[in-house]
Amino acid sequence: MLEGILGNINKERVLVYVIARGQGYPREIATFFDAPLTPIQKQTEKLETAGVLYSRFVGRSRVYALNPRCVYINELKALINRILEFYPEDVQNALMNNRRRPRKPEKPLTRTGANG
Repeated sequence: MLEGILGNINKERVLVYVIARGQGYPREIATFFDAPLTPIQKQTEKLETAGVLYSRFVGRSRVYALNPRCVYINELKALINRILEFYPEDVQNALMNNRRRPRKPEKPLTRTGANG
Protein backbone atom coordinates (compact mmCIF):
# COMPACT_ATOMS: atom_id res chain seq x y z
CA MET A 1 0.00 0.00 0.00
CA LEU A 2 2.77 2.42 0.86
CA GLU A 3 5.06 1.25 -1.92
CA GLY A 4 4.39 4.47 -3.86
CA ILE A 5 5.39 6.61 -0.89
CA LEU A 6 8.21 4.48 0.51
CA GLY A 7 9.50 3.34 -2.87
CA ASN A 8 9.74 -0.31 -1.89
CA ILE A 9 7.34 -3.01 -0.66
CA ASN A 10 10.06 -4.51 1.53
CA LYS A 11 10.50 -1.22 3.36
CA GLU A 12 6.78 -1.29 4.10
CA ARG A 13 7.06 -4.87 5.33
CA VAL A 14 9.92 -4.00 7.69
CA LEU A 15 8.11 -0.99 9.12
CA VAL A 16 4.79 -2.80 9.51
CA TYR A 17 6.45 -5.72 11.27
CA VAL A 18 8.60 -3.62 13.59
CA ILE A 19 5.76 -1.27 14.52
CA ALA A 20 3.29 -4.11 15.08
CA ARG A 21 5.67 -6.27 17.10
CA GLY A 22 8.01 -3.68 18.60
CA GLN A 23 11.12 -5.30 17.16
CA GLY A 24 12.28 -7.93 14.72
CA TYR A 25 15.23 -9.35 12.88
CA PRO A 26 15.47 -9.66 9.09
CA ARG A 27 15.04 -13.43 8.79
CA GLU A 28 11.98 -13.31 11.03
CA ILE A 29 10.45 -10.52 8.92
CA ALA A 30 11.26 -12.27 5.64
CA THR A 31 9.78 -15.54 6.89
CA PHE A 32 6.61 -13.84 8.10
CA PHE A 33 5.96 -12.17 4.74
CA ASP A 34 7.34 -15.11 2.71
CA ALA A 35 9.82 -12.71 1.12
CA PRO A 36 13.49 -13.10 0.13
CA LEU A 37 15.91 -12.35 2.96
CA THR A 38 18.41 -10.11 1.14
CA PRO A 39 15.98 -7.28 0.23
CA ILE A 40 14.66 -7.24 3.81
CA GLN A 41 18.22 -7.01 5.15
CA LYS A 42 18.99 -4.13 2.77
CA GLN A 43 15.89 -2.22 3.85
CA THR A 44 16.62 -2.65 7.56
CA GLU A 45 20.13 -1.32 6.96
CA LYS A 46 18.81 1.65 4.96
CA LEU A 47 16.21 2.46 7.62
CA GLU A 48 18.91 2.28 10.29
CA THR A 49 21.18 4.58 8.27
CA ALA A 50 18.25 7.01 7.90
CA GLY A 51 17.75 7.02 11.68
CA VAL A 52 14.30 5.40 11.61
CA LEU A 53 15.48 2.12 13.15
CA TYR A 54 18.27 1.17 15.49
CA SER A 55 19.76 -2.26 16.01
CA ARG A 56 21.31 -4.26 18.79
CA PHE A 57 22.62 -7.77 19.05
CA VAL A 58 20.64 -10.37 20.95
CA GLY A 59 22.93 -13.36 20.91
CA ARG A 60 24.08 -13.59 17.31
CA SER A 61 20.98 -11.95 15.84
CA ARG A 62 20.80 -8.27 14.97
CA VAL A 63 17.40 -7.10 16.22
CA TYR A 64 15.87 -3.89 14.85
CA ALA A 65 13.43 -1.56 16.60
CA LEU A 66 12.10 1.94 16.06
CA ASN A 67 14.55 4.65 16.97
CA PRO A 68 12.91 6.73 19.73
CA ARG A 69 15.11 9.68 18.70
CA CYS A 70 13.55 9.82 15.22
CA VAL A 71 11.77 13.21 15.09
CA TYR A 72 8.74 11.92 13.17
CA ILE A 73 8.32 8.59 14.95
CA ASN A 74 4.77 9.31 16.17
CA GLU A 75 3.60 10.30 12.70
CA LEU A 76 5.23 7.22 11.18
CA LYS A 77 3.58 4.95 13.75
CA ALA A 78 0.19 6.55 13.07
CA LEU A 79 0.61 6.09 9.31
CA ILE A 80 1.72 2.46 9.56
CA ASN A 81 -1.02 1.61 12.07
CA ARG A 82 -3.59 3.16 9.73
CA ILE A 83 -2.26 1.13 6.80
CA LEU A 84 -2.28 -2.01 8.96
CA GLU A 85 -6.06 -1.63 9.28
CA PHE A 86 -6.34 -2.43 5.55
CA TYR A 87 -4.27 -5.61 5.75
CA PRO A 88 -6.21 -8.90 5.69
CA GLU A 89 -7.53 -9.84 9.11
CA ASP A 90 -5.44 -13.01 9.31
CA VAL A 91 -2.25 -11.00 8.69
CA GLN A 92 -3.27 -8.45 11.32
CA ASN A 93 -3.91 -11.21 13.86
CA ALA A 94 -0.63 -12.94 13.04
CA LEU A 95 1.27 -9.67 13.49
CA MET A 96 -0.38 -8.97 16.82
CA ASN A 97 0.35 -12.50 18.08
CA ASN A 98 3.85 -11.85 19.35
CA ARG A 99 4.63 -15.41 20.49
CA ARG A 100 8.32 -16.13 19.94
CA ARG A 101 8.87 -19.37 21.84
CA PRO A 102 7.15 -22.69 21.31
CA ARG A 103 4.44 -23.68 23.75
CA LYS A 104 5.32 -26.33 26.33
CA PRO A 105 3.76 -29.65 25.29
CA GLU A 106 1.89 -30.01 28.58
CA LYS A 107 0.52 -26.43 28.56
CA PRO A 108 -3.18 -26.21 27.61
CA LEU A 109 -4.14 -24.19 24.52
CA THR A 110 -6.89 -22.26 26.32
CA ARG A 111 -6.66 -20.49 29.57
CA THR A 112 -9.07 -21.51 32.31
CA GLY A 113 -9.47 -19.28 35.29
CA ALA A 114 -11.80 -18.85 38.25
CA ASN A 115 -14.59 -17.67 35.92
CA GLY A 116 -14.42 -20.38 33.44
